[in-house]
Amino acid sequence: MELSRRTFTALTGSTAAALALPVAAAHTAAAAAPATAPAGVLPRPAADGRPHTVGFDRYSLLVDGQRVPLWSGEVHPFRLPSPSLWLDVLHKMAANGYNAVSIYAAWNFHSPAPGSYDFTGVRDLDRFLDMAAEAGLYVIARPGPYINAEVDAGGYPAWLTTTPGRARTSDPTYLAHADEWLTAVNAVIGRHLHTKGRGTVVLYQLENEYASYVTSATGQDYMAHLYAKVRADGIDVPLFHNDKGRNGYWAPGGFDTGGEQGRYLYAFDGYPSPSGLAPDWGYFGTGGAKGGATASPDTPGFMAEFGGGWFDPWGGAEFGGLGYAESRRTRDAAFERRFYLTNLANGIKIHNVYMTFGGTSWGWLPAPVVYTSYDYGAAIDEGRNQTSKLLPMRQIGSMLAAFPDLGQLDRADDVTATPVTGGALRVYHLTSPDRSSHLYFLRNDGSADATCTLPVTTAAGELTVPAAPGGLRVTAKDMKVVAANLSLGRRALLYTTAQPMWRATGRAQDLALLTGRPGDPVETVLLCRTRPAVTVTEGTAETTYDAEAGTLRVNAVLDGLTRVRVEGGGSGTPLLLLLADDTAAATLWPSTTPAGPLLVRGPALVRTARVHGADLDLTGDTDAPAPLEVWAPDGVKHVDWNGRRAGTRTTRDGSLAATAQLPGPRPVRLPALTGWRYAAENPESAPGFDDRRWRVCDLTASHSSTALPAGQPAVLFADDYGCYYGDVWYRARVGDAADAETLSLTYQGGTLGLLMAWWDGHPLGTHRLPTPAKAQDTVASWTGTADFAVPAELRGPGEHTVAVLVRPMAHAEDGGANDAFKAARGLLAATLDGAPLTWRIQGAAGLDTVRGVLNTGGLYGERSGWHLPGFPDERWTRVALPHTDTRQGVSWYRTDFRLDVDPGTDASIGLTLTDDPARAYRVQIFLNGWNLGQYANDVGPQHTFVLPNGVLRTRGTNSLALAVLADGTTPAGLPQPELTLLGAVAGGVPVQDVPAPGYRGR
Repeated sequence: MELSRRTFTALTGSTAAALALPVAAAHTAAAAAPATAPAGVLPRPAADGRPHTVGFDRYSLLVDGQRVPLWSGEVHPFRLPSPSLWLDVLHKMAANGYNAVSIYAAWNFHSPAPGSYDFTGVRDLDRFLDMAAEAGLYVIARPGPYINAEVDAGGYPAWLTTTPGRARTSDPTYLAHADEWLTAVNAVIGRHLHTKGRGTVVLYQLENEYASYVTSATGQDYMAHLYAKVRADGIDVPLFHNDKGRNGYWAPGGFDTGGEQGRYLYAFDGYPSPSGLAPDWGYFGTGGAKGGATASPDTPGFMAEFGGGWFDPWGGAEFGGLGYAESRRTRDAAFERRFYLTNLANGIKIHNVYMTFGGTSWGWLPAPVVYTSYDYGAAIDEGRNQTSKLLPMRQIGSMLAAFPDLGQLDRADDVTATPVTGGALRVYHLTSPDRSSHLYFLRNDGSADATCTLPVTTAAGELTVPAAPGGLRVTAKDMKVVAANLSLGRRALLYTTAQPMWRATGRAQDLALLTGRPGDPVETVLLCRTRPAVTVTEGTAETTYDAEAGTLRVNAVLDGLTRVRVEGGGSGTPLLLLLADDTAAATLWPSTTPAGPLLVRGPALVRTARVHGADLDLTGDTDAPAPLEVWAPDGVKHVDWNGRRAGTRTTRDGSLAATAQLPGPRPVRLPALTGWRYAAENPESAPGFDDRRWRVCDLTASHSSTALPAGQPAVLFADDYGCYYGDVWYRARVGDAADAETLSLTYQGGTLGLLMAWWDGHPLGTHRLPTPAKAQDTVASWTGTADFAVPAELRGPGEHTVAVLVRPMAHAEDGGANDAFKAARGLLAATLDGAPLTWRIQGAAGLDTVRGVLNTGGLYGERSGWHLPGFPDERWTRVALPHTDTRQGVSWYRTDFRLDVDPGTDASIGLTLTDDPARAYRVQIFLNGWNLGQYANDVGPQHTFVLPNGVLRTRGTNSLALAVLADGTTPAGLPQPELTLLGAVAGGVPVQDVPAPGYRGR
């Protein structure tokens, strides 16, 4: 290899030593360093009180003129009803390479009634946005009006089902309601705009996957109205819409933006199958309007949702009954590298993974298509545990932050890898036009590892890489990055076959971190004017200096952490080159502080890092005793971990190493759940029940999208009578039933909805809607008719009573903008031998202003406070579990239990129910009055329900109430529930108890 003196100087000299480095310094330490030693890491955003500019060009977002690729993950605050824990999730994202969080705001979560908007308690959106800024994350705000998100009615409040006008159109009645919501939510978002210096919101979504009326005035006027409304509300960051697929819908110019230009972006969503090829939705794709990132060539490639997992329906058909663990297995770390790096190669510079933390669809939040858990197979699981899927996010996100070359890439000449072993590899070649760096993304779609050589464009010309024998390995179903012409602080990198992850400069030394798979042979070539002094301080590496070319070649096989110290060679500052396989990289935590860059090795998580003079304060988690080693900003001499001083020594690698291991979590002891009390309910089925205060079903018209059945004198739809969520009771009186034979009941309830009927208190039976056979079942399957025979011995002369309990599972979503969410719930039609009946209806009683409208339904026990802490259950029957109960209807079980988790331990705890699947019953789980989920024993697949800390008193007494709904066809009752430890770490965040108002009498 020949390297001219001119080329050498261009890469290492004072004129262009900042090749491939950020335009602006990222930390104050850089000011003291020579001009040839830029910091190289983008700073974290903050609510700093200073105005900022937020714009974009065809490559990326621009914040204050600096290129910022957004590496984002989706989190829904409403799916974690414990605000303290929001910060826990955000810390984990920021520590794992994300620089942005994307959030929906659900209209139904904040609005129990027209004109009523609540942003307090678990709905405190201000608090979440403050926490995002505290964690150093940009925010992509997605407030609807429609969000889909597998939530009830797609996020629309149920009261909207009773209003005229078609939703998601320019209908004035709908727009009036939508504007009212936007006024309320935009007031909150507006307080956190990065442009104002008050927060970190940098992007705002107008609508969600709106694929209807694209070419008509109905849709175009609607989108124009939303655009104008959001701008009128003071939202001044760039706006966007996310196309449901690669359609080119609502690209710039697709609707009137009031003359504003250059402030609107096209985005799209993609959920490819993990068993297929990673799609080319950009530079290497088909191009044009349906080419994804190419649909809007003047705006950056924007993937508003890329499937980091998928949702699972009742019954678990999507993942063969294995639940979200199977989603995580099929969309694992290798999937992330293969698909996400393909996205990056295709020009996607705003990349949002849906979901990064899925959380829980607690209460009556879930749409008919999903059960309680919304784990999604996400990188952070439902119990807030970090999974192996986070490491690729950290590796890629840190690379994007440290090497801004990746923020401005063009497609370069195609190259072909030459196989050594294994099949052919797909190579994506890109180059940075301003910085002359070259990036090669090598994808192996085969089922066996492959090795190859690769022609790489470097400052020394085209080279065949690697130079050492053996070739470049790409593991099966995986992807890796080869980089050329990058700067590592004061030194220039000619090329490396390990993925660049992070770099930093300091007065004493520079650091560079490169990563790859365990067992990967890697080759890294640095430019050195003269022979350097090289020391391998950990691991094994071979080094070769070529005096003629002026290069130092480092060869190693990745095995844990290999450290190579390079001194001299034309630079007065040493370089510590860290070569880490995935196992070692999982223990390495890059970070930035105002005092300079930081790298921590050892713990399971580093949450925060603050420098105070010579002191460094670190907070974080350990899941077991762990070492602590810190490469700190200049001048740091002492390290505190979670508020306690760690004794340290200075290592030869310039780090501070703790002289003792950090402690792991204390043991978590979970009590057995005993002391159960039992009570049967549904007195509504008895003929003597007093229903005089119930609403008479007397309406004759409805705004539902369900047609009124012929022959019915009144509307029976539950929503029209304000019975929006949960169970609904109907009662009717029959004057003379001597000849009665058949009670026919038609109802709609969503997937797995059911209906039970009684005649004079005697059960007639249960009808159930089917379990879906796939994740997105049809709405048609959500309607059923039950024909119950009236036993001869129950007929007779005189008055009789019919009682019906309907469990609607949720309102449909409205993805097609066809008012599907207005499809009726509850009874549609009811006749006795063909003659209609007059009904009274009862749903949830009153509003729990703390827990919200989605928490409870219309069961007698809910209306009477049986689910609440402190309910006087002393007269209930004591029972031992498991308990068998064969009656049709509802029974309740209550107990209290106490936890005493060490205050320094963050323990994630769940409730597990397991029983013979032949037993047909369901359980609503109330912890301290909060409805945390619904268990369907004979349907599944969910058996463990997360009990979020804050709602769960980890150091105190908890009230557990379980409402069992049995259809009477099989023995039912309740098995022995168990508390399950889902994960535990020493550390966590301070947790405030979530308010849990108790029973106050009737």
